[in-house]
Amino acid sequence: MPKGWLFDISHENDGLCLWVKQGGFVKQYHKEYKNSFFMCLPEGFDSSGLMTDAEADKLAKKETFRTIYGECRGWRIHSDKNFALELEKKTRYYAEFYNLDVRIEQKYLAENNLSLCKNVDEETFSADSKSPLTEITVAVAGKPYSDKEMKGISIECRGEIEKESGEDLDLCKFLISAVSEYDPDVILFDNADGWMQKICSVARENQIFNSLSRTGIFRPLKSRSYFSYGRMEYKPSAMIPCGRIIIDSARNFMYRQGGMSGIFLASRLTGISPNLTARFTPGTVVSNYEVFEALKKNICVPFRKSDAEMMRISDEVRIDYRGGLILQPKPAVYECVSQLDFTSFYPSIIVKYNLSPETMQNPSIEGFLPSVIGPLLDFRVQTKEAKKTDDSFAGMDAMLKWMLVTCFGYTGYKNAKFGRIELHEKITTIATEILTDVCKISESFGFEVLHGIVDCVWVKGGDTKPLKCTIVEKYKIPIETECYDWICFLPQKDGSGSYTSYYGRLCSGKMKIRGICARRKDIPLYVRNMQNEMINLISKAKNKEEILLFEDDIRGIYNNFYESLPDAPVSEFLVRKRMGRCEYSKNCISAAVIEMYKKSGAQISPGMDANFVVRDAVRHITDPEWNIRGIDVSYYRKLLDKAADEIFFLFSSIKKEEKYFPLKH
Repeated sequence: MPKGWLFDISHENDGLCLWVKQGGFVKQYHKEYKNSFFMCLPEGFDSSGLMTDAEADKLAKKETFRTIYGECRGWRIHSDKNFALELEKKTRYYAEFYNLDVRIEQKYLAENNLSLCKNVDEETFSADSKSPLTEITVAVAGKPYSDKEMKGISIECRGEIEKESGEDLDLCKFLISAVSEYDPDVILFDNADGWMQKICSVARENQIFNSLSRTGIFRPLKSRSYFSYGRMEYKPSAMIPCGRIIIDSARNFMYRQGGMSGIFLASRLTGISPNLTARFTPGTVVSNYEVFEALKKNICVPFRKSDAEMMRISDEVRIDYRGGLILQPKPAVYECVSQLDFTSFYPSIIVKYNLSPETMQNPSIEGFLPSVIGPLLDFRVQTKEAKKTDDSFAGMDAMLKWMLVTCFGYTGYKNAKFGRIELHEKITTIATEILTDVCKISESFGFEVLHGIVDCVWVKGGDTKPLKCTIVEKYKIPIETECYDWICFLPQKDGSGSYTSYYGRLCSGKMKIRGICARRKDIPLYVRNMQNEMINLISKAKNKEEILLFEDDIRGIYNNFYESLPDAPVSEFLVRKRMGRCEYSKNCISAAVIEMYKKSGAQISPGMDANFVVRDAVRHITDPEWNIRGIDVSYYRKLLDKAADEIFFLFSSIKKEEKYFPLKH
């Protein structure tokens, strides 16, 4: 492979197509690659005659290969998945397959010691890798999931902006011509996944070479809805080009979190094109990272998991297992509070305690998961420190953060290649023991423990430096500390303390808010603006006494927003709601939204976000964002009350009222 910056790779019928940036030019390389996988059978299984024809045709040969559990004796087979499935049936599903569903790009790169998005002589975990790729920015006027036609296109390149309006054909010609002229490597395209099917369709119908792919060929990705971490998610369809990177800058979550530097890092770590990693979830990224690392270590990846959960004696099952530790706070306002937060707590536990599926029965061997998660932890220490003085490292740091957050969850996912239920339980059990011990140590230092949740605790008292040093020395896991002048833990509907809703003033003067209306995406902008204005005002108060001085001003803000609500722009009352399904048996707001979208001819699928206003809450009438005919003033004033209550609790708590009454009108 010639030296250069390998930035795209895709599988073709007879091999792989690689795209490399060399000295300002992009070159395409074709590499032949013969795919293979491994199969093994249980000891004592009669395999006579099973592989005779395949061995005669030199499609299979006996070979020893490695898994995380050790060596296996079986066959290396040069064929496709269909052949494997036939063998699976012939062996009555006793056969175990490895590397069968691993992406061919990952296999090729691992076998040839190559990585994407870096120069050949650069380290994989390098914070100094710089991209030589050129970029343009594209924006289309209109909304792809409701508008039937594009209303205009603007293109920004090298500081210059070009705009065009007209029919779809004219706009497509303008875009394709601009891409041909500028020849960018990266296209940052707002709502690309919504518009690309139309652009490709127009180009195909009019026999125009579509230069958004350097070959004119696109690989379609199907849309799908799926359930993840307790809620429905939606992945839109996409058109994947060859030799260019097209990023949906509005909808690609990984791009919004990590920017291009984060996408390039994810691609480098997974061996998968930036076009795909930009559209993956963090969990899929870390899962593919583990697969790529396994291939580089010559460890084979199982096709169908047989170790998701091993048989256990009932007496050994933890009947009292409840997951991470959570302490419920007492709703109130507290002064002189510190938050002790373990950095990458669960990943650190995996590494520190050598936790991996194969070490559950053999803890003395080096575990696979610690060997691949350890470098991520070390690299994040570098990027986290570097971003303090250079914002360009923030994208890589964000990508590493999300990968480390999700690597624990995948240990308990039934289809995770390197996961296992007992492993998941062991990690959370250790975490609970550590956090319980941290609470005891804090109390021994004279601190009052106010709240705790999974990987952090809030304590009331003086200087926490000696406490922090003691905990870090004992567990060798880094801790970050945040100190509050004051913090308010809010109540739940039943009056007990909320686990996740709080706000407070840090000693730096900044406000930290979690779980309240100002942070929620399903709360209208008008309501969030009111609460943010209140929060900005109370951020000036350094203690309880000063907070009380702002009560009249806060009530004035509330009254002003309450009275001005009917005259505010209707666009400020849009509600953003994640649709969990597309069929509802009861008449409700969600059902009305689904019906509204269907009547408008707009696409709606489970997991998609719908933007709408409530025109009549009693009769469940809603309007789409592109056709707002009015708002239900009473409904939105109730939302204002809810947001105001979260702030007025601050004053009632300080004044130690025996009972807190929400706002009434």
